[in-house]
Amino acid sequence: MAAAAGPGTGRRRRSAATAAAWGVWGGRPQPDNILLQLRQGQLTGRGLVRAVQFTETFLTERDKLSKWSGIPQLLLKLYATSHLHSDFIECQNILKEISPLLSMEAMAFVAEDRKLTQETAYTNTYIFDLFGGVDLLVEILMRPTISIRGQKLKISDEMSKDCLSILYNTCVCTEGVTKRLAEKNEFVIFLFTLMTSKKTFLQTATLIEDILGVKKEMIRLDEVPNLSSLVSNFDQQQLANFCRILAVTISEMDTGNDDKHTLLAKNAQQKKSLSLGPSAAEINQAALLSIPGFVERLCKLATRKVSESTGTASFLQELEEWYTWLDNALVLDALMRVANEESEHNQASTVFPPLGASEENGLPQTSARTQLPQSMKIMHEIMYKLEVLYVLCVLLMGRQRNQVHRMIAEFKLIPGLNNLFDKLIWRKHSASALVLHGHNQNCDCSPDITLKIQFLRLLQSFSDHHENKYLLLNNQELNELSAISLKANIPEVEAVLNTDRSLVCDGKRGLLTRLLQVMKKEPAESSFRFWQARAVESFLRGTTSYADQMFLLKRGLLEHILYCIVDSECKSRDVLQSYFDLLGELMKFNVDAFKRFNKYINTDAKFQVFLKQINSSLVDSNMLVRCVTLSLDRFENQVDMKVAEVLSECRLLAYISQVPTQMSFLFRLINIIHVQTLTQENVSCLNTSLVILMLARRKERLPLYLRLLQRMEHSKKYPGFLLNNFHNLLRFWQQHYLHKDKDSTCLENSSCISFSYWKETVSILLNPDRQSPSALVSYIEEPYMDIDRDFTEE
Repeated sequence: MAAAAGPGTGRRRRSAATAAAWGVWGGRPQPDNILLQLRQGQLTGRGLVRAVQFTETFLTERDKLSKWSGIPQLLLKLYATSHLHSDFIECQNILKEISPLLSMEAMAFVAEDRKLTQETAYTNTYIFDLFGGVDLLVEILMRPTISIRGQKLKISDEMSKDCLSILYNTCVCTEGVTKRLAEKNEFVIFLFTLMTSKKTFLQTATLIEDILGVKKEMIRLDEVPNLSSLVSNFDQQQLANFCRILAVTISEMDTGNDDKHTLLAKNAQQKKSLSLGPSAAEINQAALLSIPGFVERLCKLATRKVSESTGTASFLQELEEWYTWLDNALVLDALMRVANEESEHNQASTVFPPLGASEENGLPQTSARTQLPQSMKIMHEIMYKLEVLYVLCVLLMGRQRNQVHRMIAEFKLIPGLNNLFDKLIWRKHSASALVLHGHNQNCDCSPDITLKIQFLRLLQSFSDHHENKYLLLNNQELNELSAISLKANIPEVEAVLNTDRSLVCDGKRGLLTRLLQVMKKEPAESSFRFWQARAVESFLRGTTSYADQMFLLKRGLLEHILYCIVDSECKSRDVLQSYFDLLGELMKFNVDAFKRFNKYINTDAKFQVFLKQINSSLVDSNMLVRCVTLSLDRFENQVDMKVAEVLSECRLLAYISQVPTQMSFLFRLINIIHVQTLTQENVSCLNTSLVILMLARRKERLPLYLRLLQRMEHSKKYPGFLLNNFHNLLRFWQQHYLHKDKDSTCLENSSCISFSYWKETVSILLNPDRQSPSALVSYIEEPYMDIDRDFTEE
């Protein structure tokens, strides 16, 4: 700490600043010019920056003209009463005066959807910040980090709470304050220590969440003092709220630039990351997983029933905290609805008592007073589970995926969610269901809908390429899988045999079956269709399982998908893509599925609608094209009456078997992608084109397909443009896949073509020998050759 200046020095400094503020305009108060100087000082750190640089007389005179609500004078007193040797009693009294001036403004600001409505030119929060209030409160809050004669200073929880409340309200109403606080890394880390007290926990957590939301660089949780002890001492409600902060600290930061989502950019970022080591998000995930019992507690929170949550009294007390704190406008709406509905209920009971109000079946009529807290408790639990499921989902996709999978299985997350499915996760909307301020029940932002989407994302991450996916079934359904394998005279899936039956779903239906039931009832315009299809598709991904496919086929999934694609003529590109992907996984190599397809698509008119949907966007439908092409190749090499019957009758197989059809798909698949625009979403087009050519190579028809591509180029009057592009794409393919084990394994498992054959085919196509009949360069005329273009990320 710098040595304290003498009293004379302070007076001289203040008088000089005051003279500067008055003198320039000949002694006439000019509030706007003072604020301009303060703003300039705030940006540069020089000149006028704090209320302490003015005399109280000067500030009082100015306040008469500018209507600053006495905030600068209060700040002047706050400076005087918050020095290191103060007992802080007077300081706290001043904070109590300042707080309502800012909280009422913040309340109005939020209620008006963050629009200023007051008549004054400058808000109270703006004046408070401009005269140095924010920086002063940061100093006051951090006093406990200062030691005097070996003893650390202390301030009361009540005072910390007031400081946090004022800071939050200033952040809400005044632009730039949150970003400035985010730049104070030492302060951000210090805030975590304030969460040890229950009295200041909610205010601290909310402020941290806002700060981390705008912070450019992610904080590292391993820098938080005693993180393990801090988190372990949280009660379940605190842990659920803490998950809102964790959501920001464990997710990789999004650059917000679409170009950065290209595979080129991702590869460049991965190379950079290898040299820099683990990212902050990865370090934070590891820090959390090292906390004893952390994942177990999250699983308990996620699967807790509403009846097991906090009692009504403590819940309403927390709602009141939120109301004061303005954590989110949901609380305002909730409390207002309680008041209005109770008022209406009481009036109706007085004037016209409701029919049967006395008693029914021997039970007294339930009043709105007892119903509404339960409604709020349900919403309370939904808001908690949203955050918890998100954190679990991110951890499931992280580097420690297998460790998290083991723990989630052990702590019975899936059976727990299965038990909550009907009553909470997919409960029916009631007329009084609470929604977020400014939204409605059908809005994607409402808690009910967000919980459903987060639940589906968790199922997708849990099932994707992992043998634990069979925990989504119950014992009876697992037995059904075994029976399917036995009937088909094929070996049982090893993962089914290895599934720990004590960890699977209980009850009449497993989670996957429940999901299928609601999926088939979903309205055509529902936003859930995409996520539902993704979750079910993830169950089928990986090595194709006939038993898994038949399990879903027997429950009418194929007919439901075809109804959505053909009969409802779905228009949503996202939903169509998810349905095509699911249909491909469901039908791949499965003769029974193709028979069912042909039975449903039983007219030329229906088939033409189906083809129209496929051809409307190959980026969306190419996975289905790939699966049908692979299935056709396998069926053609099988000697079986059932297979021969399907080959002769199925419209889809007959359509794909035609060389002109395959060439049309191949030409368009190559033409719609370029190295610079490749993303995780459209790289499948490149792999589908390779599948078509690999199967042609097996039949020794690769030169024919390349020659036909050359002719199609010439017919479009652009010789070389397609094959040059394909050459560049294949060069990138080698860079991308030859160093990524996971991707190569996925390609091998999904196609049943060894990865060595993929690599050989690409090498043959990229052969520089123009005499080779299977090399791309043999079909690009010399004047149009453009194959050495550098496509590295710029």
